[in-house]
Formats: sequence, C-alpha cells, structure tokens
Amino acid sequence: MLNVAGTVRVFLCRSPIDFRKAHDGLCAIVRDQFRDDPFGGDVFVFFNKGRDRIKLLLWDRNGFWLLYKRLEQGTFPFDVRGDGARVEISRAQLTMILEGIDGRSAKIASHFTTPFVIRSRGAADGSAPRPTS
Repeated sequence: MLNVAGTVRVFLCRSPIDFRKAHDGLCAIVRDQFRDDPFGGDVFVFFNKGRDRIKLLLWDRNGFWLLYKRLEQGTFPFDVRGDGARVEISRAQLTMILEGIDGRSAKIASHFTTPFVIRSRGAADGSAPRPTS
C-alpha cells in the first residue's frame, strides 16, 4: 500500500498521456506543462487514454519513484474538474482512485471537511493563557 505523507501535495494530469514515457518524459511534462518542480517531493498522477493504467511520479531525496498499475479489467474511476493542465487532489481521492472507489458517489463526513482551530488551554479566544498572580 502506498502511504503519502500529509505534507505532500498530489496533482492529477487532466489529459491522458503516452504511456511510453518514463521518468524523464514525465518530468518534462511536470516542468513544461504544469510549470511545477518535479524535485519538490509532490506526487504527480498520470493516466493513459483507456484509463486502465496509472503512473505516479515522485521525488524521494536522491531519486525518482515511478509507480505503475495496470488493471486487468475495468477502468480507474475519476472525475477530473478544474482548469489548467493539472488539478490538485487529496490523498483520500488518490487512495479512492487506486482502490477503484468512485469518488462521485462517496460522501465525506462534514467533520472531516470543516476547518478548526486548536486553542491553548484556558483561553477561549485562542490567545495564550494568562498567568495567574
């Protein structure tokens, strides 16, 4: 199972690519079409035209990882929306794609999507606690 750290961003290529491309060809797409840095540690996801193959490209300190998955039956379920050559997706969306879960019918609980602020102890407004004398 692929484990992506919480600090890593995941970008999905909106158009299918030629799957004869390997590390260097995919890095050129990231650099020239996405205008991103392939050495930044982000994950870049690519599909073929038939949507039955997927490649993930990521930099890991001293080299590139190229992960490849080919389905024996069916296609990868995904719905790409957004502008530009690539769109950012969450780690959860990547996992759903890799596991064959259709993200259009999946529901995310509201408490996972609502931002929250961790307040310090004893302070109702989030400021530092006041010293007692």
